[in-house]
Amino acid sequence: MSTCFFIGHRETSDSIFPALLQAVKRHITEYGVTEFVVGHYGNFDRLAARAVLHAKERHPQVTLFLLLPYHPADQSVPVPEGFDGTFYPPGMERVPKRAAIVRANRYMADHCDFLIAYAWHPASNARELVNYAQARGTVRVDTNTQQI
Repeated sequence: MSTCFFIGHRETSDSIFPALLQAVKRHITEYGVTEFVVGHYGNFDRLAARAVLHAKERHPQVTLFLLLPYHPADQSVPVPEGFDGTFYPPGMERVPKRAAIVRANRYMADHCDFLIAYAWHPASNARELVNYAQARGTVRVDTNTQQI
């Protein structure tokens, strides 16, 4: 089972949705991804989730999980329709709230097989995570940022 995580800018335009659909399809059919994890703090995350939900119609073996940066007891988040559950990374209880989103994203970069990224702002947490994942060399990073 291969896992793919998404990272991108909150203010991403809806115009990238067709490219996201193609990227998700490619990761399922060419790379064998069966599990996708997405955050919920911006338009890129909404678009990524929508692309996976669309793909699940043709690929029922695919699962979609919502990444929780805050402990579910502190900030309850219901499982969105179509999602298979939520994921709260282990050890996050000790992370200060101001760093929780960045740390949860870093955890996913450390524990996923693939990363679909739309990070074109040079000085952003999304771009830093892409650079981190690429430097580690253990994750295949799809950074076709102009087309996706």
